[in-house]
Amino acid sequence: MDNAYEPTILYEDNHILVVLKEQNLASCPDETGDDNLLDLLKEYLKVKYQKQGNVYLGLVHRLDRPTGGVMVYAKTSKAAARLCAQMKEGDFEKRYLTVLVGCPNEREGRLTNYLKKNTVNNTVYLSTQGTDGAKAAVLDYRILEERGQYALAEIKLHTGRSHQIRVQMAGVGHPVFGDVKYGGEKAQKGKLALWAYSLSFTHPVRKERMRFMAEPPAGEIPWKAFDVRSAVKLV
Repeated sequence: MDNAYEPTILYEDNHILVVLKEQNLASCPDETGDDNLLDLLKEYLKVKYQKQGNVYLGLVHRLDRPTGGVMVYAKTSKAAARLCAQMKEGDFEKRYLTVLVGCPNEREGRLTNYLKKNTVNNTVYLSTQGTDGAKAAVLDYRILEERGQYALAEIKLHTGRSHQIRVQMAGVGHPVFGDVKYGGEKAQKGKLALWAYSLSFTHPVRKERMRFMAEPPAGEIPWKAFDVRSAVKLV
């Protein structure tokens, strides 16, 4: 692991650490043994504050490896418990930007499905209510801008299922750009166009409402085809 790792810090105090996760970096340790943001941040804090021994940093939520964007980690166990409670209570708001292939007939709407995960091949499938292991997945989408055969959309998650946005949007025939896993050739090859651009929660100690935002990489395909900054202001 590289001790010289310099994370993009959006906010830090004694209780929380809000950072920008780069794409294709795992949020936490997994079976691959690859570098992951949780361990990199622990090492960063250990070096920055010259701490001895292990550094505590609590995992509150995850982003899929190919998804970039805003994440919050807890610097104390109390903060971690309170933030996790917010997630269960629905007080933890996550919004994403994505580029879809094609544009849904309805420019905004809610998708409700049941998803089941195959842990063997790390693939999520559309399922039906009552199926063993199937969990409800709910999201709201809104089309912000169209460019040819692609559409810039904002997604608000009401549940946090693995691969949720990718599976649900592919399920209505409009996969995320670059998501050949769920969209096949229709999705186009390239970096996955899915970005966690907004995260809102209540500070676990001060109790004030906080919101952090970060735009996707404006110079990269397919983001550069859109005026993302202006579109986000509409939200």
